[in-house]
Amino acid sequence: MSEDRGRVAVITGASRGLGLALARALASRGWSLVIDARGAEALERARAELADDGTVRAIAGDVAEESHRRRLLEESRALGRLDLLVNNASLLGPSPQRGLADYPLEVLEEVYRANAFAPLRLVQMALPLLRTSGHGRVVNITSDAAVEGYEGWGGYGSSKAALEQLSNVLAAEHPDLRVYWVDPGDMNTQMQREAFPGEDVSDRPPPEESVPGLLRLIEGDLPSGRYRARDLSPATAGAIDTTPGGAA
Repeated sequence: MSEDRGRVAVITGASRGLGLALARALASRGWSLVIDARGAEALERARAELADDGTVRAIAGDVAEESHRRRLLEESRALGRLDLLVNNASLLGPSPQRGLADYPLEVLEEVYRANAFAPLRLVQMALPLLRTSGHGRVVNITSDAAVEGYEGWGGYGSSKAALEQLSNVLAAEHPDLRVYWVDPGDMNTQMQREAFPGEDVSDRPPPEESVPGLLRLIEGDLPSGRYRARDLSPATAGAIDTTPGGAA
C-alpha cells in the first residue's frame, strides 16, 4: 500500500517463523525495518532477503539486554521515525516442557525477562517515537497458552499471560495508541518443534497464514484489544467483537 511507504517498524525475533513472515509482508509494502534475533547468521540471511524490497537494519542480540534494546531504538531514530513495534521474540523455556512443581525458578526468571519484561521495556523506550508517528501501534505476540491451562506450559503460558495484562493496561493508559495482543495460533515453527520434541508438527499451518490478520491490525483501525490473528481473515471478519479487549 502506497501510504505505508516511509513508515518504520521494529520487529523482534524476525530471523524466522512469524517474525520473518511479517517482515516480508511489510517490506513488500514499502516499510523500512529494524529487525533482530539472537542468531547472527540466520538474521543476516533474513536481512539480505528483505533488503531486496527496501531498507532493513539488522541487529543481532538478546531483547532481554538493555543495551540491545537501546540499539534497536537508536536504529529507528536514525531512520527518522517509528510507527510500529512488534514484540515477537519469545523464549520457550525447558524442552521438553517442565511441570511447575519442579520448574527451575532461575529459568522462569529468564523466560519472564524475554517474554514480559523486555516487551514492556521496549514499549517504554519507544513511546516518544510512537506518539509522534500519527499511526503508532504496538503488536505483542501472545499465545492461547496465556489463557488456557495446558499441562507443562506453566512457565511460557504464565509469562504470556503477564504480557497480555501488561498490554491491556498499556491500552487503557495510552488511548492515543493502538495496542494489540495477538494469538497467532499454532504454527509450523522451530518453537513448535522445540515444544514437542520428537513429534511431527508438519500439520500445523505455516506462519504466513497468520500474517493477513496482523496486517489488518497494522493497516486498519480496529480498537486496541486481544485478537486471534486467523479470526481477522476476510471470511471471519464479520464475527469479530471490536469492543476494546473484547476480541478472542
